[in-house]
Amino acid sequence: MALQAPEGTRDLLPDESRFWSHFKQTAADVFGRYGYLPIETPMFEQTELFVRGIGEATDVVSKEMFQAISGENMKKLLAGESIKSKSRLSLRPEGTAGVVRAVVQHDLVPQGAPPVKLMYAGPMFRAERPQKGRYRQFNQIGVECLGAEDPTTDAEVIIMLMRFFTAIGIPETSMRLLVNSMGCDECRPIYRERVRTYMEEHASELCDECMRRAEINPLRAFDCKNPSCSAVMDAAPKITDYLCDECKEHYAAVKSLLDGAGIEYTQDTRLVRGLDYYTRTVFEVQVIDGLGSQNAIGGGGRYDKLAEEVGGRATSGLGFALGYERCLLALQAAGFELPSAGRCDLFIACVDDSMRAAAFGLLQMARDAGLVCEMDHQGRSLKSQFKLADKLGALRVAILGPDELAAGKLKIRDMATRREALVDLEAAKKLLAHFSGLPFGGKVPKIEDVFPMGDEE
Repeated sequence: MALQAPEGTRDLLPDESRFWSHFKQTAADVFGRYGYLPIETPMFEQTELFVRGIGEATDVVSKEMFQAISGENMKKLLAGESIKSKSRLSLRPEGTAGVVRAVVQHDLVPQGAPPVKLMYAGPMFRAERPQKGRYRQFNQIGVECLGAEDPTTDAEVIIMLMRFFTAIGIPETSMRLLVNSMGCDECRPIYRERVRTYMEEHASELCDECMRRAEINPLRAFDCKNPSCSAVMDAAPKITDYLCDECKEHYAAVKSLLDGAGIEYTQDTRLVRGLDYYTRTVFEVQVIDGLGSQNAIGGGGRYDKLAEEVGGRATSGLGFALGYERCLLALQAAGFELPSAGRCDLFIACVDDSMRAAAFGLLQMARDAGLVCEMDHQGRSLKSQFKLADKLGALRVAILGPDELAAGKLKIRDMATRREALVDLEAAKKLLAHFSGLPFGGKVPKIEDVFPMGDEE
């Protein structure tokens, strides 16, 4: 039996791989308008970063992280020897901790400097049970803004997230935005104790996992998917009743800014983030249909304590992450179909084998000018070459024959109209040579300008 991709992973074949590139470019375009610049961090980090940043008691750290270890260190562990903490590595389960580590390490927000705005895109890894829209290797796009604590920044990233979703094609009517505040170090501890007390009073109605969470972080019980647990937690104390004055003011300002921008949202007092570093504003975007219970396509919030957790100075921060796979499912639920990745401007066909060298030379000139071109490499008949050109979606076919070549001409067929015309070969080569001298990524000629259909046969 042929080897297959590991469980919980999948291949992005050409059509989807090209859409993933479009997805990332759309994010870069939208987020770039708000001043966000790209950053790339390693796919693995010291395990300690995630323990300190995310929290050792979280499911992400305790159950879901993939450890990355060299063969030599594996031998040491199997022999009962210890290895240095810097050699204890894990594949990144999320992007925020690594970006904040990079900001701290390179001092990207020195004292008194303006905030730094960064965006990332790439694979993350979690050892979760694979299911629809959830993989062990998955792709995320995210942004992080460090050094800004004003509510305008919170509102800005929420608006930016919603703008991206509409830009990529997810209908506004199929989404809902949830917002909440998780308070700060002053008011959240009091609230956590109230929730813990409430859970202990209803212990007989809650699952074992919820009661385990009650001892570690009772707020995570709000995420339980068990219907009976969910019903109990619906009646739990609400964080908004325990916010300190500063958190109330901050939360009210964020909502006011969203109202002013015409962004519709729902206040969800049960919305908490599963990672320990969040404070104050949290938000999540869900799709109404198509994803079942796993309907979140993106979310984030403020994390004003994270920089200190990873060894930096106190630096406010906030950001979000959105899942590519979930977004693709939401798009498909709305009727979206992946466009074909294939593109062919010109197919060069040979009447016989004596034309192959000339065809190959013309092929390279056209490619150097920026056109997407192909020719037959398997000795097909002319009829079969036309079939191949049709399969590749070629816009035009250049037909090289001995008589036309001797006359300095080239026969061109428009594959949409089936019209044929003769063009001057030297004129076409000169135009191609002009474009091939331009820098890579510069202007590309239009196929109809290089091979016009003016003189029909």
